[in-house]
Amino acid sequence: MRHLVKKHKLNKAKSHREAMLKNLAAQVIQYEHVDTTSAKAKAVLPLIDKMINIGKKNNIQSIRRLHQKLYDELAIKKIQDVLAKRYENKNSGYASIIKIKNRSGDNAQIVRIMLTEE
Repeated sequence: MRHLVKKHKLNKAKSHREAMLKNLAAQVIQYEHVDTTSAKAKAVLPLIDKMINIGKKNNIQSIRRLHQKLYDELAIKKIQDVLAKRYENKNSGYASIIKIKNRSGDNAQIVRIMLTEE
């Protein structure tokens, strides 16, 4: 039974999984929409919400926490400049998942992660 198990393993080692999710979150933040598999999208959604909530505080501690959690400097800059102002009146639910199609090779569900427009 999976009681109190909250993370998605995605059949990857811990370091690879964390790096993949950080890069995927940075891409979603930078480009505002990314196509990926359903499992990866469900795993990265809470990470995106946490990053934007950290960036909304806009102090030196939040900047340092963003640098710890994200590798991409452009994504951090966009969180501080654009997304913090866009979502200042919203507490969560910054991204949404839309189903697109099934991949032809292995029939995996492909979805689009999009940042919502306030």
